[in-house]
Amino acid sequence: MIRKCLFPAAGYGTRFLPATKAVPKEMLPVLNKPLLQYGVEEALAANISNMAIVTGRGKRSIEDHFDNAFELETQLKNTPKEHYLKEITDVINNATFTYVRQKQMLGLGDAILSGEPLIGNESFAVILADDLCINEDTNVLSQMLKLYDKYQCSIVAVEEIPINESYKYGVINGKLIKNSNDQYLVNEMVEKPKPENSPGNLGIIGRYILTPDIFQILKQMQVNNKGELQITDALMQQAKIGKVIAYKFKGQRFDCGDIKGYVQATNYFAKSKGII
Repeated sequence: MIRKCLFPAAGYGTRFLPATKAVPKEMLPVLNKPLLQYGVEEALAANISNMAIVTGRGKRSIEDHFDNAFELETQLKNTPKEHYLKEITDVINNATFTYVRQKQMLGLGDAILSGEPLIGNESFAVILADDLCINEDTNVLSQMLKLYDKYQCSIVAVEEIPINESYKYGVINGKLIKNSNDQYLVNEMVEKPKPENSPGNLGIIGRYILTPDIFQILKQMQVNNKGELQITDALMQQAKIGKVIAYKFKGQRFDCGDIKGYVQATNYFAKSKGII
């Protein structure tokens, strides 16, 4: 049973400067809700209530957002505007939040390793909030939890990508599992390969389920030539012994770490709510 979800939220969000100079990219709103709240709600819908958040310098607004605001609540109580706070108060009442700071920006692998004190010796989910995923029936994390129950190993969510954009993703190659059309036993993973060196066209997106041995693997790794500890490299060590499944998820994903994807997500939700 997966009880905890880790949210790496320490990055600088440089593609959104100057907006992210003082506002964490995870707190950028799609309509009236921050990206990170969408991720937390996805975890809650998957019956995970323990949210472990890896933050960094200048990220205090994340903690403030997932905390009670007594003055504001008092001001809005018994007024026509009281319902505006309902969504976030429901999240606060149903989830537990713990925090740790990443000491240095050394890549996603280091951010995940920084979360070890919050996770302990158990398997856990990871959500990257700037990948906003939509599915009207069963959300992406819930789909992955069913696979974890079956395989009891690390799971990564993948989608088909244009081969000329392979340099943006960790890319996998694997063998399609018998009697499945969306599950692959991973045998190769490459972080941000050039198109001519890409092992395929299945790119990893920001949804993972990781087994606890990933922490020990990360501790034994060296940073790459960019000074980063990559989770893809750690997962490749698990893949060598047949312990990583790639899952082509059902749903739609918006890359909200990119301005174009962020605008697409905003338009999607605006249309779905009848605003435009």
